[in-house]
Amino acid sequence: MQTLGIKPPSSEGDERPGQGPGRDLFPLLKGVALAVAAVGAILALSGSDSPLRGPFTLFFLLAAPATAVGAALRGLKPYPRTVVSVAGAIAIDLLVAQGMLAVHRWSVTGGVVAVTVTSTLVLVPVLVRRHLGRAARNRG
Repeated sequence: MQTLGIKPPSSEGDERPGQGPGRDLFPLLKGVALAVAAVGAILALSGSDSPLRGPFTLFFLLAAPATAVGAALRGLKPYPRTVVSVAGAIAIDLLVAQGMLAVHRWSVTGGVVAVTVTSTLVLVPVLVRRHLGRAARNRG
């Protein structure tokens, strides 16, 4: 007869990052963040009078450039990458606002579009480089 036992939980110090009990929660949080950012962009671009427009749009204005900068800094450890991504997002937002104010074309809709375009211009080369690297590894 074989005895089946329950494996005791490992101590907190022994867990590797991404191997703990909360590892399934991270993709869910990423999905929720994406949804909140998308709703913020849609509310800002549609001109809605929803009370969620301000906070969700602000979240989008920080999350979109932070995601793009974070993807470009893939080689850094998680904590420094997060700090640099948030600082880069704030810098991108401030540069967009400064540029729009300098040419006297400031608007909320224009700011959201400009931050979206800037974030896309930062993210696309990273994704292309990553795709080409995978294609080269698969061929060789």
